Amino acid sequence: MRVELSDIAHWRHDLGHCLHTTMGGLLRHHGLDPLQVLGAHWGFFHRPGDVRREEYFFPLHREGLLESMAPHHPVWSRWHWPDDAASGWREVRAAILAGAPVAVAADNFHLPFRPAYRDVHTNHLLTAYGFDDERDLVLICDSVPPRFQGAIPIGQFTDARDSANPVLHDRDLFFTDNPVANRWLEVGIEGELPPHDRDFVRQVLAVNEAGFGAGHAGPELSGLDGQRRYLDELGDRLAAGDASVIDETFIVTGAVLAMTGVHGDYLTATARDFDSPALLEAARTVDRVAHHWSALRIGVAMAREEPAVAETSVRTRAKHLLADQELALDRLRAAARAL
Repeated sequence: MRVELSDIAHWRHDLGHCLHTTMGGLLRHHGLDPLQVLGAHWGFFHRPGDVRREEYFFPLHREGLLESMAPHHPVWSRWHWPDDAASGWREVRAAILAGAPVAVAADNFHLPFRPAYRDVHTNHLLTAYGFDDERDLVLICDSVPPRFQGAIPIGQFTDARDSANPVLHDRDLFFTDNPVANRWLEVGIEGELPPHDRDFVRQVLAVNEAGFGAGHAGPELSGLDGQRRYLDELGDRLAAGDASVIDETFIVTGAVLAMTGVHGDYLTATARDFDSPALLEAARTVDRVAHHWSALRIGVAMAREEPAVAETSVRTRAKHLLADQELALDRLRAAARAL
């Protein structure tokens, strides 16, 4: 039997990673605009100690992964943890046979189209959307460059999904030492989708602003106050020479960077939809915040051998980041009033 689901296409944001690309592709399959769904939310949430070594990490502040990424829309996702590789493939195959492409976790070390093939282990996410039983092939879509869409042998797919994802050498960084465990993610829609109109956009901006304003600092860090504390503690840990903060920061800030970058593009597109110069100006400031997160993330990652060396530059970057974020929130409030 051969099954190939239709309406599978690449979607990617430059500041995103495999989580946003995979969710975007699945949302497109369901007839949704990925930018409108994934870009509407902007906030900060961090639960100290809850950092998972996987490329598709996102802080969970709602029931599921997609619900946390896109709380303004009636979308949901659920992880499945099969007992073994055989049952994992049966479950994925059954979902595809029922007409639903799914997200699957995989180790890049075993994927022949990834630059890391047979070199670097990492816990990655991509889409499975078809199979060919007679030829022992699976159809997958991976929008992370160099993007790939097509068939690979089921044996390689199984090795990637069943990988222990070990640390073997000094190139296995950030997303290793976390077994892939054949996990897969289903995505769905439940409820009526909101219209993309001025009232909904004003509601989105108001809810996001309330989230930044209502945050608290501990034990879960949320909102603008939680973000300040997170950045302060990052500086303190670097000053103390805490090397464990390097990988943790790279993972956590990667999720914040992606969310902020996608939100900036959402605002830009929305400003053009409703001819709003004020919203476009706010979008530019949100973009600045995203690039602050990018610079901070890279700066910390480069300090693996001497964490304390990065303290001064990180504190300076954090100061400018917070200042631009407050400016962005002010501009968003003004844009909402003018919309």
